[in-house]
This record gives sequence, C-alpha cells and structure tokens, in this order.
Amino acid sequence: MPRWLGLDVGEKTIGIAVSDELGKMAFPGTTLIRAEGWRKDMAALRELIAAKEISAIVIGLPLMMDGTHGIQAEKARDFATKLRGSVRIPIVFQDERLSTREADRLLMQANRNRIERKRVVDSVAACLILQAYLDHKDEQEDTERLDAQQPITD
Repeated sequence: MPRWLGLDVGEKTIGIAVSDELGKMAFPGTTLIRAEGWRKDMAALRELIAAKEISAIVIGLPLMMDGTHGIQAEKARDFATKLRGSVRIPIVFQDERLSTREADRLLMQANRNRIERKRVVDSVAACLILQAYLDHKDEQEDTERLDAQQPITD
C-alpha cells in the first residue's frame, strides 16, 4: 500500500509528515532546516523517501484567500519542480490556506508553549495538509466505487 509524504515548504524550514502504510492517516514528522541552495534539501528528502518507502508526495500550495496563485504558491511550484528532478515518484499539490495558523491553534489548545510550538508547527501543518489530501482522495475513491456499483440505466 502507498505511504505518502506531506511537505509544508517555507523559506527557512520544510515541515514533514508521513502517512501510515495504508495511506489513510497522516502523522507529523520532523522539521527540516533548509540549507542554502537546493542540493542539501533534495538529498535529505531523497534519504527520507527511501527510508520510509514513500510512494507519493503532497506539497502544500499556499493559495491566496481568493484562490489565486501568489508569490508563495510560485515558490512552492518552483520547489516541486526541483524535487521532480530528484525523485521519481508522483508529486501532487494540496491547498494549504491557513494550515500553519490552524496548526498553531491546535498546539495552543494542547497547551504547548511558544518555544515548543515554534519547533513543531511546520510538521503539524504538513500533517494537516497531508491529511486533507488523504481525506479528499478517499472521498473521491468512495464516490468512484459507489458510481461503479450503480446499475447502468438508459
């Protein structure tokens, strides 16, 4: 079964989440401190992909509130293009509007102090992004299965 990798790509860090072996549940992973240039980031991600036997990647796409692509969305797309040159598994995007804010809110509800929140907020955001994608993917598969079971009528 597929194991998915979720990424929340920022200027200084990359939040990482990984799904279970069934591709149903997302779990926060680590936060990768970005290196200058792309090589070290790509090498670290290739190593993680191999170690966790990842079969596909979900990258958060930070759309504007009106759904348009801004500067940050273009940066995420540039990152995906670089990653595409380093790995040979599918890469998809998931709308990540307000994911970091939601992650921070959840961590505050869990009584995490500011230092703890800062350390894990990006991986929790990646987890929210990945889980949203997995849930949407499952809903589509359920609909497709349901449609396939419907009798064909004229």
